[in-house]
Amino acid sequence: MAERSALHQRRAALEREWARWVPAQARPETLELRSEVAESWARSLSIVDPARDSAPAAGDEVRSRWRESPLRAPVTELADELRSIADDAGFVAAVTDESGTILWTCGGRVMRRRAERVNFAPGGRWDEPDMGTNALSLALRTGRPSSVFSAEHLVAALHGWVCYCAPIRDPRGRHLGVLDLSTTWDRSHPLAMSTVRTLVTAIESRLHAAPPAAPGIRLSCLGSGSATFDGTPLRLSPRQLEVLTLLALEPGGFPPDGLREALYGDLPVTSTTLRAEASHLRRMLGGALANRRYALTTPIECDAVDVLNALKAGDTATAVRRYAGPLLPASEAPGITRWRHHLEVAVREAVLASREPDLALLYGERHPFDLQVHEHAHRLLAPGDGRRGIAAARLREALLD
Repeated sequence: MAERSALHQRRAALEREWARWVPAQARPETLELRSEVAESWARSLSIVDPARDSAPAAGDEVRSRWRESPLRAPVTELADELRSIADDAGFVAAVTDESGTILWTCGGRVMRRRAERVNFAPGGRWDEPDMGTNALSLALRTGRPSSVFSAEHLVAALHGWVCYCAPIRDPRGRHLGVLDLSTTWDRSHPLAMSTVRTLVTAIESRLHAAPPAAPGIRLSCLGSGSATFDGTPLRLSPRQLEVLTLLALEPGGFPPDGLREALYGDLPVTSTTLRAEASHLRRMLGGALANRRYALTTPIECDAVDVLNALKAGDTATAVRRYAGPLLPASEAPGITRWRHHLEVAVREAVLASREPDLALLYGERHPFDLQVHEHAHRLLAPGDGRRGIAAARLREALLD
């Protein structure tokens, strides 16, 4: 009840503040706070200080992240148009990655300077745990176009701004980031959101028109399971996904008994059942599965293998970013279970051995009950770093669980 009362008081204060900022002629009939904004405030208040003056920085790796981003090519193609729109309308345009970290911006000199004061610039982190309620964080969370006006922002330093943004998806529907147009509230324009939508459509059309995927298999098995073959989605059963994952992780392949044990363990499953599964998968892959010793005969890219390769290279940052979740979490196959545990331990130990607080925070966001990781993040962050509150809040929640 106390928390609810505090939220009501904060909401009333927000509405009074909004009324102070918005000219009377521009106000709606009521100043009732939108539910999605109120809900975001409720989530944010315990971890984000409304008095903070700017967004935290993601670190030096932002340049390499932009170089590797699938958004770089289409945004670069549209850069002149984006700059023209931003300059003519007095906006700052920004593109983020899927975590809410800004990778690229453009705009006039005056507006860019204003934006840089709150770190609305490459490297700034604008997800909800870092900057509370803002258009970027809402679009990332909801997957829908979002706008936030003036004192709807949780952070008071943003009350002079209005932001419009929309999420960007790849051809498979995966969120790659958001495009944002921001300016001072007195320059708000009813066509800004439609402009953002049009620009996002242009970016996505260029993603769809990108060169065809390299031949071979592309497998995603961290957090969920899906696969493509020569760019075409495969409709695989859970068992076929398990087979493909095991073959990706162990490229030397399996003898028939070895694959049967990895899939079924002690269950009384006959060799005929295994051969039938392999035969069906072989047809789907155009014969690219050897039948004496089960092994793939075509190239395969796999997110779990990418994580392992990054760990072997000592690149903990890449490993943590690409470790989207447990290996095929619904699978109970013994071979998958062993690899799942191996990956979990390897990534976690790399995080605990790292001196980079960003990695511990990112890992902790996906593992809310890991006390040791939250303690590690809290210990690495300097006393004046606003992100320390995030680590402390997560640590408290894990202790109370």
